[in-house]
Amino acid sequence: MKGKKILLGITGSIAAYKAALLTRLLVKSGAEVKIIMTQAAADFISPLTLSTLSKKPVLADISSDEEWNNHVELGLWADAMVIAPLSANTLAKMATGICDNLIMAVYLSAKCPVFFAPAMDLDMWQHPSTQNNIDTLKTYGNRLIDVSFGELASGLIGAGRMAEPEDIVLVLSDFFGDTKQLFGKHILITAGPTYEAIDPVRFIGNRSTGKMGLAIAKVCTAMGAEVTLVIGPHHLDIPEHIHEIRVESTKDMYNACHKYFEKSDFIVLSAAVADFRPDHVAEQKIKKTGESLELSLSKTEDIAASLGQIKRNNQIIVGFALETNNELENAKSKLKRKNFDYIVLNSMQDKGATFGHDTNKVTIIDKGNKIYDYELKSKDEVAKDIMDLILRNL
Repeated sequence: MKGKKILLGITGSIAAYKAALLTRLLVKSGAEVKIIMTQAAADFISPLTLSTLSKKPVLADISSDEEWNNHVELGLWADAMVIAPLSANTLAKMATGICDNLIMAVYLSAKCPVFFAPAMDLDMWQHPSTQNNIDTLKTYGNRLIDVSFGELASGLIGAGRMAEPEDIVLVLSDFFGDTKQLFGKHILITAGPTYEAIDPVRFIGNRSTGKMGLAIAKVCTAMGAEVTLVIGPHHLDIPEHIHEIRVESTKDMYNACHKYFEKSDFIVLSAAVADFRPDHVAEQKIKKTGESLELSLSKTEDIAASLGQIKRNNQIIVGFALETNNELENAKSKLKRKNFDYIVLNSMQDKGATFGHDTNKVTIIDKGNKIYDYELKSKDEVAKDIMDLILRNL
C-alpha cells in the first residue's frame, strides 16, 4: 500500500465512526488518503477528526472557501476509490447515476477501481431493491467488500454490518499485491468430522461441517500459501486451488497428517476428530433384536499430540478446543499438553458459534497464555483474525 493514493468516500451511516480507524490504518500502511463525505456523514463523525488523521482537508461540497473542488481531478488522482460506509441511499444513486453531491460527481468521473463497503440494517440489506442495486454496481466493474454478520444498530442480529476496517485494508492490499505474506509457505489444515464405523451403515461421529477449516484454507491461499486440506466427510464446495485430501476415519486423517507434516510450515488442526472407535466393527448391519446394545470403545489416534511431539522449532501448530465448561482452564491445559503454539477456543455456551453455523465466536490463547477475545463474526472473518494474529506475532 506504500505510496498508493486512496480516495475515501464516507456516507451517512452509523458505521461512519469506523472511518476514523480505516483512515488511520490506510495512512499507517503507507497510503496517501483524501476524504470526501456527504453532509449526512458529518452528522456521525467530525470532518476535523478525519482531516487530522488523513493530514488533508476533508471535502464535502463541490466548492469550499470560494474554490472549486475539481471532481474530475480527484477521480484521476486516485489509485482506488473506496466508499465506506456506503448507505442504501448512496448505493441507489450509484446504481442509477443520480449526481447530487461531490461523492457522486467523483464516482461518476473516476477512472480508478471503485470498492464499496455497504452498511445498513438487516431488512434494508435483504430488500430486493438493495440486492438489485448491488448486482448493478458489480456489472459496472465495481468491487463489493461484503457486509458482515453481527449485532446491528437496531439491535437486530444479522447481515448488514460494514466490513471491519482491517478487512477493508486487507482487500485493498490484496488488490495491490501486498498481502502475499504466506507466499512459498506450506499450510496443513484439518477440517470436518471423522467417522468411526459401527457396522456398514452406522458410525460414531459429530456435527462438524468443516466450514471453519475451509475458511482458514481460503484465507491462507489468498495470502499466497500452498494449502493441503485434510477433511472428513462433508458437503462443501472446495476450490480447485486447494489441495483436498478426503478421509473418513481418524486413522485416515492421522496418516494423511503425518504424510504432509514434514513439509508444512503452519499446521491448523480445526477438525473435530472422533475420540473413540468401536473395538469390533460388524460386517453386516446390526439388527435391532434386543432392548439394548453394548459397544466396547477404545481411544482413537491422538493426531494433535503426535504432531506436537515431532514439531520443529520453525513450525507453528494451531489447535482448536470445543468446550462446554471450564473453558479457559481446559483450553490452556490442552495447549500445553499437546505442544501447540496457539489454541482457538470455542464454547458451546455461545449462541451462533460452533457446529453448523456460518458464524463463530472465538478466544485465542498463545503459548505464553496471552488471551485474545473476539466478537461473534463470520467464519471467514474469524479465519482472517487467526492468521493475522499469527503473522503479527511472528
